[in-house]
Amino acid sequence: MSDAHPIIAVTGSSGAGTSTVKQAFEDIFRRGGIKPVVVEGDSFHRYDRKEMRAEVVKAEEKGVSLTHFGPEANCLDRLENLFQTYAETGKGEKRYYIHDEAEGAKFNQPPGTFTPWEEIDNDNDLLFYEGLHGGVVTDEVNIAKFVDMMIGVVPVINLEWIQKIKRDCTNRGYSQEAVVDIILKRLPDYIHHITPQFSRTHINFQRVPLIDTSNPFVMREIPTPDESLIVIRFKDPAMADFPYYLSMLKDSFMSRPNNLVVPAVKMGLAMEIILTPVIDEMMVKKRQRG
Repeated sequence: MSDAHPIIAVTGSSGAGTSTVKQAFEDIFRRGGIKPVVVEGDSFHRYDRKEMRAEVVKAEEKGVSLTHFGPEANCLDRLENLFQTYAETGKGEKRYYIHDEAEGAKFNQPPGTFTPWEEIDNDNDLLFYEGLHGGVVTDEVNIAKFVDMMIGVVPVINLEWIQKIKRDCTNRGYSQEAVVDIILKRLPDYIHHITPQFSRTHINFQRVPLIDTSNPFVMREIPTPDESLIVIRFKDPAMADFPYYLSMLKDSFMSRPNNLVVPAVKMGLAMEIILTPVIDEMMVKKRQRG
């Protein structure tokens, strides 16, 4: 952890509210005049898209599963080195993973590939990571110990499955049976490497639907924000100004001494209200360090 070169990590699987999180942090950084180094977790995958397909087949031939949730498919040692180097010096290397044709046109590379590694621009105020492994701890790496503010963003598991089935069937042309097979193969890595991170986070934002999702495999529509709540858990209640949050977030309430519940449509606003003073304090400490 570092006052001079702070690191914020948002960890969670896809479908957890990525667009809302991204917009909230963009607003916070813009209003605070903060220049972040943005690092995407996908850029630390070990294999490009074509290589990953081949490696998955090899793994299945051996009777094991290879998924992006697990350490075998990611360069976690390199991510740990980035966090440590940045915390100590404000430097490090990053690259981009090209998700689609639009990004490919920007970099003149095909989707599913990586750009070359490049040095981080020195003109920055903090490192902002968003991906699957911002708080991972294994026998080989401890990424979590270098993070100044760790935030978990995760839907309840049934909602996560509903979102994945809907997205992969609609946007990627998979059959429901194929998606369920992927879910089953990823589940051990999810249990062992993703969920433990949410016990290390400083703040969790968990989306909970208010409709029956007891059988996610027959759901036709994803529950909307109007049909959901966000449970916000603070690891240390002393860091939270609950009376202020309750006054600013209509229809919010406390469910436990360290749990605030807000309507899901107010998730972005809640993130800005809660996290802006935390990030402002980081910048004060950074300036004090000179």
